[in-house]
Amino acid sequence: MTDSYEEIRDAVRALCATFPPEYHRKVDEDRAYPEAFVDALTEAGWLAALIPEEFGGSGLGLTEASVIMEEINRAGGNSGACHGQMYNMGTLLRHGSEAQKLKYLPKIASGELRLQSMGVTEPTTGTDTTKIKTTAVKKGDRYVVNGQKVWISRVQHSDLMILLARTTPLTEVKKKSHGMSIFIVDLKDAIGNGMDVKPIPNMVNHETNELFFDNLEIPEENLIGEEGMGFKYILDGLNAERTLIAAECIGDGYWFIDKVSDYVKERTVFGRPIGQNQGVQFPIAEAHIEVEAANLMRFEACRLFDAKQPCGAQANMAKYLAAKASWEAANACLQFHGGFGFANEYDVERKFRETRLYQVAPISTNLILSYVAEHVLGLPRSF
Repeated sequence: MTDSYEEIRDAVRALCATFPPEYHRKVDEDRAYPEAFVDALTEAGWLAALIPEEFGGSGLGLTEASVIMEEINRAGGNSGACHGQMYNMGTLLRHGSEAQKLKYLPKIASGELRLQSMGVTEPTTGTDTTKIKTTAVKKGDRYVVNGQKVWISRVQHSDLMILLARTTPLTEVKKKSHGMSIFIVDLKDAIGNGMDVKPIPNMVNHETNELFFDNLEIPEENLIGEEGMGFKYILDGLNAERTLIAAECIGDGYWFIDKVSDYVKERTVFGRPIGQNQGVQFPIAEAHIEVEAANLMRFEACRLFDAKQPCGAQANMAKYLAAKASWEAANACLQFHGGFGFANEYDVERKFRETRLYQVAPISTNLILSYVAEHVLGLPRSF
């Protein structure tokens, strides 16, 4: 498939080429954060793609942003380390006051401030967001926050965090999605002063944490938008997030297909390249077909989003198709590398672990199926 974004692709590929596989391998081995890589992307302006030019960003559309994320993963990197900087600011951009946007967006665009984290998920609610228990109670000119969040990524490499908390008890609202509000949290002020961070070691080198709030005070001017409308604001940004994650999975899928195609052409067993066997060819070809189909849905979701048209179904389906396709490509790549696929030096096992995450996050495949069943097919709500 050809597109009109070769200039972006070439530039991102050139930057990524300065961080060879050995770099990402060492970061993974050390369970470290790719600081130099993220800094390079920031300095080149790629992570400010969606910030309007008036605030120091590039003013690009979701389509161009998705191409950037795709190319990072296709080059062997992991956009999961930095994608929050690209899309988390959307809540602030769409619903923040002019003063808030002027205060934060230029510094986010330049990289002076990192807004990498969003605190929504809780241990006892998961994706049932309306049941969150973290509260923010107004006291004078401040909100006092108490509660707990889990699976909150990149907190230790971020300056700011978007936080969802309940400002009106669930029992006092007419609609369960009402009564939640969004705040911007200055992490340097918060950590150790009402907010504690507990890292969660995990299968992927993905810096994620459990957060504990004990009378954390947030200035009232850090409320984004209208009190009680936070759930609506969060939903407003999900289509961009899911579409960008789809693009990352597509980048992974192409990486796996390129990697395994090259390998099976050269790997000789029983006097012939294993890529000559249909038992090897067919799973790779099937994965390629699925990645190409997901790619088309990604671009359709981007087209609708950039045209400010409804795109919930397309964004969800793009994420579903891309996550599934990248996982099938990963399985084929690992299988046909045989034992070498498990060796760190081939990078297959690292990318295999990284792409598996997207069957679960940021939304599970089952919830996407429920969404399509209810909102596209008109079937009764299942939960």
